[in-house]
Amino acid sequence: MNSTLGRLSEVATLFFKLGIIGFGGPVAHIAMIESEVVKRRQWMTREHFLDLLGATNLIPGPNSTEMAIHVGYVYAGWLGLIVAGVCFILPAVLITGVFAWIYVNYGNLPQVAPLLYGIKPAVLAVILDALWRLGKKAVKSRYYLAIALGVVVLLLLKLSEVIALLIGGILGMIWLRSGDRGKTPPSTANFLIANLTTGAAFKTTAVSAATTAHTITNVSLWKLGLFFLKVGSVLFGGGFVLVAFLEGGLVQEYGWLTQQQLLDAIAIGQFTPGPVLSTATFIGYVIAGVQGAIVGTVGIFLPSFFFTAILNPLVPRLRASKWTSAFLDAVNVSAVALMVVVTLELAAATLIPKAAYVDFLAVAIAIISAVLLIRFRINAAWLVFGGAFIGWVASLLGYTR
Repeated sequence: MNSTLGRLSEVATLFFKLGIIGFGGPVAHIAMIESEVVKRRQWMTREHFLDLLGATNLIPGPNSTEMAIHVGYVYAGWLGLIVAGVCFILPAVLITGVFAWIYVNYGNLPQVAPLLYGIKPAVLAVILDALWRLGKKAVKSRYYLAIALGVVVLLLLKLSEVIALLIGGILGMIWLRSGDRGKTPPSTANFLIANLTTGAAFKTTAVSAATTAHTITNVSLWKLGLFFLKVGSVLFGGGFVLVAFLEGGLVQEYGWLTQQQLLDAIAIGQFTPGPVLSTATFIGYVIAGVQGAIVGTVGIFLPSFFFTAILNPLVPRLRASKWTSAFLDAVNVSAVALMVVVTLELAAATLIPKAAYVDFLAVAIAIISAVLLIRFRINAAWLVFGGAFIGWVASLLGYTR
């Protein structure tokens, strides 16, 4: 019993911390989780982590939250599954709730862009470190490298992420099983990987008090909850797809939000730590107060717990079959390819924010963070806080991009 409580306490402490420092989007979160549970604590092997990551990319919901739930289940059972997910989500929900209260009562959003300016390049180093390790494990031979490159091409052609992963998994499985190519001795695949975030520019938005000084009344909590439950159950493709879902339902169909309020809600989700789906907390509060915030949050995150609970026991069975094991290997390397593509986009947006203009301060933060992490094994939390401090000082000195 004490052992179980001890493990639950470890899970709660770790994922609450990651929820607080989890800036940078899903790939940043996954990188931090991998660093903590594979490299530092050795709660699972890197192979197992990759299997869970590849499978998670094929189900709806926020990948990083589902990875947290997976880890909790593996390390501490069913209670661990719940504790890990709740503790990872809770900081973002609480912070978003406070911002929602400020927004409704004072009509503007706190200006935190200077902090995020320094955090983003620091997080690039964290992701680079983790993706390098995941890439070396996933790219077992030149055949896996070819699968990854094929998926990169599909993604650059703007094919849906899930479709690209399925194509990579199915065709990769057939190719790997023909002639047992999956058994080819690993080659030295120096896979240069950088970082990611499915968010855009992390900019705050100023609004007029007249737009936000009230909550919408007479909205059924059941209807609100069912809307977010539907979104959480079918959401693939990250933040941009989330915007489309919310705009179509909340603005166009129900008229519960104005276009400006939706944009402000998305901005909140982008510049708070943790999963971007905490946007539901903000929207729920704006529409129906505290009860709306609770209903929206539970509705959008509940499917992730359900899907993960079903998926986790199936992964070892997939690994036990030669064909499904090959499929899983191909999906894993395809997932790494997906992470690389989005990572490079974020790196370009962070380090080269304008055409032919390199932000040398951002580059310096990224390089220093990488050295501190790789050479001196500094914890990611200190890099996040350090980057925020540099961004704050730079803003005081009048530095602008």
